[in-house]
Amino acid sequence: MNRSPSFDGSELDSIIARMSRQLEELTGQFDGPSASRRGAAVDLRDEPESFVVTVDLPGFERSDIDLSVADRTLTIDATREVSHDAGDDDGRFVRQERRTDSIHRSLRLPADVRADDAAATYNNGVLSVTLPKLTVDGGDSHRIDVQ
Repeated sequence: MNRSPSFDGSELDSIIARMSRQLEELTGQFDGPSASRRGAAVDLRDEPESFVVTVDLPGFERSDIDLSVADRTLTIDATREVSHDAGDDDGRFVRQERRTDSIHRSLRLPADVRADDAAATYNNGVLSVTLPKLTVDGGDSHRIDVQ
């Protein structure tokens, strides 16, 4: 008679916990030196007098974000250290993990902008960058308001 092995609940829990640890170790080998680098979805809106770029950067602080404009290219870099703490408040950790999360995007702009007049805001994880156009809809012409 062929009998299948029987496990009690604690043995099964132990096997599942061991498999879970081994899977975490295996997937960690593919992450590189505890760093994650990814892109971010970018919206580019063409307004009459400027370009407006919107980027979702949840979890980042203003100080984590670096913006630059050069040669009709907007570059967005955001880097933060993420830690997941588990353990006692007295510093005797059972487990503590850290990783670096970074986002990098370079966006080619459709026209030249006045980089010195660019402005950026960051609210609730959403970055908005306003880049005034070098010339407004008419090439070299300059709009004159009638008073």
